[in-house]
Amino acid sequence: MTIPVTKAFLPPLEDYQSYLKGIWERGWLTNNGPLVLELEEKLRSRLGVKHLFFVNNGTIAIQIALKALDCKGGEVITTPFSYVATTSSVVWEGFTPVFADIDPRTLCLDPRRVEEAITDRTVAILATHVFGTPCDVDAFRRIETERGIPVLYDAAHAFGVSVQGRSVLTFGSMSTLSFHATKVFHTAEGGAIVTENDELAHKISYLRNFGHNGPEQFFGLGVNGKSSEFHAGIGLSVLKCIPTLLEKRERLARLYDDKLQQLFDDGFIVKPALLRAPEGNNSYYPVLFRSEEELLVAVQALREREIQPRRYFYPSLSTLPYVDATTKVPVGEDISKRVLCLPFYPQLTDAECESVVEVLRACHEHAMASSQAAVANA
Repeated sequence: MTIPVTKAFLPPLEDYQSYLKGIWERGWLTNNGPLVLELEEKLRSRLGVKHLFFVNNGTIAIQIALKALDCKGGEVITTPFSYVATTSSVVWEGFTPVFADIDPRTLCLDPRRVEEAITDRTVAILATHVFGTPCDVDAFRRIETERGIPVLYDAAHAFGVSVQGRSVLTFGSMSTLSFHATKVFHTAEGGAIVTENDELAHKISYLRNFGHNGPEQFFGLGVNGKSSEFHAGIGLSVLKCIPTLLEKRERLARLYDDKLQQLFDDGFIVKPALLRAPEGNNSYYPVLFRSEEELLVAVQALREREIQPRRYFYPSLSTLPYVDATTKVPVGEDISKRVLCLPFYPQLTDAECESVVEVLRACHEHAMASSQAAVANA
C-alpha cells in the first residue's frame, strides 16, 4: 500500500451533510452566502485577526494582495525557496521578482539580503513563512517602517501559528493563506487574504468581487476571487476538528524526532533549525541531506517501498524559465537540492512512520559502509 507524502483530511460525512442540507434548502450556492460569512467570522476569531477574506485559492489571494498595492510594475523582492505560486503571482501581476537569499537556519527570506536588494524600483517585499516557521517579523517590520516598503507574507503554511503572543498573520501589510486540500486547515480548494489595515481591507473587498460596490456600481477593477457555500461547508466541518488534528501532528512530529535521532546525531540528515513559534502547527516534516546525491538515493529507496516523499521546494525558483535571476542565491539553491519532506499527515500510522524510518536507516547504513570502504581503500 502506497504511503503518500500527504493526505487530505475528510471531516465526518454527517457533519458536512448537515451543511449541504442547508444549502439545498436555501438554494444559495455562491456570492457571499451565509456559510462563507460564517466561516470568515469564525476564522477571524480563531486566528485573532481583524480582516479576513475567504477566496477561491491561495494563488488568487497573493494576486489580489499584490493588486491592492496600487503599483503599476516595479520590483518585488521575494524568496527563491517557496512554492512556484509565490513567484508566478508576482510575474502574473506585472511585477519583476528580485530574489534575495534565505536564512540557512529557518529557510525563510533573510532580511539582511533583502536590504541589500532594495532599489528605487522596489515596491514590495513578499516573504514566505516556510513550513510554518515564522520569518524574522521584527526585522521586516523595521524595514517596512524605515524604508516605507510594504511587506506581504505568503502564509500558506502558517495557519494558526503565533509569535510574540499574537497571530503571525497580524504582521506586515497583508498575509495570504492557502486552504488547499493538503493544508493543516482546508476547504478542499480555497485561500484567504488577511490584513489589519482598514484601507487595504476595503480594496480587497471589491478586488475579489469584480470591483462591485453594490449590484450596479463599481469601485474599480476587480476579479472573481469568491468561493462557494460548498467549500465553506467543508471548511466549517474541518475547523471543528482542528484542535485534534494539531495534537496528532504534534505527536507525529515527536515520533519522527525520536525514531530519527540517531540519524540526526550522526549527521546523515539534519532537521532544519526551525525557530519554533510558541504556537506552531507542524505543517510538514522536512529533513536536509548532506548532499543531493544522498537525497536521490533515499528517494529511490523510499519509492521502491511505495513511499512517496516530496522534494519540497525544488527546484529553486531562481531557475524558473520566465524570471531573470541575476541575483545569486547560493543558500536557496543549495537547500532546494538537499531538502526532502517525509510523509506527514494526521492519518499516518505509527507503523507507516516506522516504515519510512526503516528505509532511511538502511540508507544511512549503506552510506556509512561506503564511506568506510572508501577510507580503507585510500
